[in-house]
Amino acid sequence: MPTIRAQGRTLTCHPGENLRRVLLREGVDLYNGTARQINCRGIGTCGTCAVALQGERSDRNWKETGRLSLPPHHLHNNRRLACQIRVHDDLDLTKYDGFWGQGDRPLWTPEA
Repeated sequence: MPTIRAQGRTLTCHPGENLRRVLLREGVDLYNGTARQINCRGIGTCGTCAVALQGERSDRNWKETGRLSLPPHHLHNNRRLACQIRVHDDLDLTKYDGFWGQGDRPLWTPEA
């Protein structure tokens, strides 16, 4: 089973599970500020579930590429949308500041 390290916790999930669903189920603080209430609920249009990740991951689909191509996101900053990722291998996640998680200051890391 893949492991996910996020917000100082180590989580496990079944291969192929949706990353956003795993994080929310396990109580990880995925959204910043009012994005907890104002988000697209996982359809890939708002961009508020953006996280930086290390580890093997699926390629971006067209929804994720489209959303991360628009401000305030950039395709070059190593952010991915948790709602569009299927977990197949171990991942280490970092969440950044800003409404969409687009900032430069980490709010949480794999370790804490």
